[in-house]
Amino acid sequence: MYNEKWDIIDEKGNPTGKVTLRGRAILRSGEYHLVVHIWIVSDDGKILLQKRSESKKLMPGEWAATGGAAVSGEDSFTAASRELFEELGIASNENTLKKLTRIKRRNSLLDVWAININTPADELTLQKSEVAQAKWVTKQELGGMIKNGQFHNYGKEYFERVFSKLDEFRTAVV
Repeated sequence: MYNEKWDIIDEKGNPTGKVTLRGRAILRSGEYHLVVHIWIVSDDGKILLQKRSESKKLMPGEWAATGGAAVSGEDSFTAASRELFEELGIASNENTLKKLTRIKRRNSLLDVWAININTPADELTLQKSEVAQAKWVTKQELGGMIKNGQFHNYGKEYFERVFSKLDEFRTAVV
């Protein structure tokens, strides 16, 4: 989808009125595009991970968070809900999908979302062009995957913030 259009937003997430094409985004200082990650947790505290397709240009074959870029006209919730459904076949709504935090990165604002489901991984509908595999892991197993390079390393600060927010989310839904 390299004709995908992205809205350029400011550091507060407000639209600037500018649009860029994916893959051609050369953003100036103070310009960002919106990215979403969705963390899926079960009642017993396991986390659903997805392995990216080998054909992906970015991070092929890596285990990573579910997510992607918002396309032009989408707000954060709409992008997160779409990515979750497209990649894993998981339907969500305003009551089930909860925003955990926003992280400012070099050229993106990354909104992190969470949802509580208990669907077995083999019952999910994977978007084969994006997702090769999905599996449930414990937080400890995920920590090991991050350390040994199996799971994409988004950075220490990212994981500290996301894990803290996931713990709060789990406490609220249990």
